[in-house]
Amino acid sequence: MSITTFFLLLGGLGLFLFGMKLMSEGLEKAAGAKMRGILEFFTKNRFIGMLVGILFTAVVQSSSATTVMVVSFVNSGLMNLLQASGVILGANIGTTVTGQLIAFNLSDIAPLFVIVGVVMVMFCKKLNIKRAGEVILGFGILFMGLSIMGDAMSSLRESPHIVELLKSLKNPFAAILTGFVITAVLQSSSATVGIVILMASQGLLAFAICPFLILGCNIGSCVSALIASLGGKKDAKRAAMIHFLFNVIGSAVILIVLLVGVTPITDALFRLSGGNAARAVANTHTLIKIFEVILLFPFMNWVVKATYKIVPGKDATSEDGFELQFIGEGSIVSPATAVVDGIREIEHMGKIAIANLKTGMDALCSLNEEEINLVYSREKYIDFLNKKITDYLVRVNEIELPLADAKLIGGLFHVVNDIERIGDHAENFVDSAKMRIADRVEFSDKAKKQLHDMTAMVTEILEYSLDMFTNRNQEHMQEILDLEDEIDDREKKLQRSHVKRLTKNKCTPEAGMIFSDTISGLERVADHATNIAFAILEPEDNEEDDEEEE
Repeated sequence: MSITTFFLLLGGLGLFLFGMKLMSEGLEKAAGAKMRGILEFFTKNRFIGMLVGILFTAVVQSSSATTVMVVSFVNSGLMNLLQASGVILGANIGTTVTGQLIAFNLSDIAPLFVIVGVVMVMFCKKLNIKRAGEVILGFGILFMGLSIMGDAMSSLRESPHIVELLKSLKNPFAAILTGFVITAVLQSSSATVGIVILMASQGLLAFAICPFLILGCNIGSCVSALIASLGGKKDAKRAAMIHFLFNVIGSAVILIVLLVGVTPITDALFRLSGGNAARAVANTHTLIKIFEVILLFPFMNWVVKATYKIVPGKDATSEDGFELQFIGEGSIVSPATAVVDGIREIEHMGKIAIANLKTGMDALCSLNEEEINLVYSREKYIDFLNKKITDYLVRVNEIELPLADAKLIGGLFHVVNDIERIGDHAENFVDSAKMRIADRVEFSDKAKKQLHDMTAMVTEILEYSLDMFTNRNQEHMQEILDLEDEIDDREKKLQRSHVKRLTKNKCTPEAGMIFSDTISGLERVADHATNIAFAILEPEDNEEDDEEEE
C-alpha cells in the first residue's frame, strides 16, 4: 500500500467521522430540546419507548448519543431502568439506518449536500437555519469521506499482500475482537459498519466474515455509554450495563447460530440482497439487531435485575454526608439533557432552602436548639450544592447545547445565586435566635404571629416560583405578582407598627432591631423568589445576538 493510499484512507475516515459528528450534533442543537421532550413523554411504556428509541436514533444517527442521553435521564431521575431498557432496545435498531443509507451509495450527490449546507451555514442569519445547514453539510461530508475511502480501497485490491491479509481474517472470534476494538476506538458502530460495507463492496472482505465483525461492533458500541456512566449514580451505571448486557447476550446467541450454520445463512442473506455485498452487510446489521430485540424484549425485567447484581449497593455520600441527586461529578455531560439535569438539581437545592427558611423562623420564635443546629447543617448542604451546581453549569456552558437550552444557562446561574441568598437569610434568622438566647430578648405572641404569617406568604411565593422555574409553568404567575405586592405592603405595615411599639416602650430596642431585620429579610427573600420565577422565561436577549454573530 502506497503512502498516498494510506493518507487517502485516513482522510476519508476523518471526513466520514467529522460529517457524522456534525450531522448528529447539528440535529441535537437544532431540535434536541424537542426530541428530549418526546423521549420523556413517550417512554412510560417500554414498547412505546422502544419505538421512540428507534425513531430518535434514526434521526440523530447515533445509538451512542441516544444511550448516553438515556444514562443521563436515569441519573437525573427522569426515567427508571425499565423505561430506559425500552429506549435502549430501540436505539439498537435505529442505529442500523446509517448502514442502510451508506449501502445506497449517495456519494455522487454528496457535493450537492455540501454546497447547500455551506450556503445555509455561511449566508443565513437565522440560527435555526444555520443548524439545519450543519446537518445537511454533515450528511454531504459523510458521503464524501466514504467516496474517498472507497477510491482508496479500490487501489488496495491491487496489493496482493493486503488482499491476502484481509482474506486471512477467517476466525470468527478474531473478527469479533477486530470489530470491537475498531468501534471502541472510533466511538461509533456506524463508522465501523460503514467501513465493513465499503470493504465488502470492494471485494476486500469475504461476506461470510462480515456478520462476525458486526457482532464486534455491537459490543464496542457500549463503550460510550459505559464511559458516560462512570461519574454518574448507581442507576446510571446500571442503565449503561443494560445496553452492554443486551449486546453481549444477543451477540452470544447470534454467534452460536452463525457457528452452527454460517454458510447457509450468509448465502441466503446475500441472495435476498440481490447479490449486492454492500446491501447484504447493511441488511445483516439490521436483521441481527431486530433478532436480538425480539429475543430479549420479553426478558428485559431479568436483564434489569441482573444489573443490580453487577452494580450492587446504594450511592455513597460525601464525607459531610452531602450528595448530588441529579448531576454526576466528573461524568460526561450529555448536551441534550445537561440543562434539564441542572434544573432538577437546582430545584432540589431550592426545596432545601425553603425548608430551611421555615425551620429558621420556627427556631427564631421558639429558640429550639435542635432547630438552630438543623438550619446550620442545611446551610452547609446549600453551600455544597451552590458550589457543585455552579461548577457543573460552567462545564455545561463550555459545550454546544440545543438552541432552546443554550438561552437558559445565564438564568440558571442567577437562580443558583438567588437560592443561595435565601439560604443565607435562613441562617440570619438562627443567628438572631442565638442572640435572643444570649441576651434574653423576649418576643410577644403578637410579634411571633406576625412573623409566622409573613413567612407563610413568603413560603407560598417561593413554592410557586420554584414550580414556575422548574416546569416553566405560568399557571401561578399572577399569584406570584400579587403576593410580591402583598409582601411589600405587609413589610411596610409591620415596620410602621414596630416603630409605634418602640415609641410607646412596648418592646425593647434589642427585640425591635431583630424584628425589623427579620421582616426586611423576608421581603428580600420574596424579591429573590420573583427573580427565580422569571429567570428562565426572560433569557438575556444578547445571548442570541452573540450566537448569530459567530
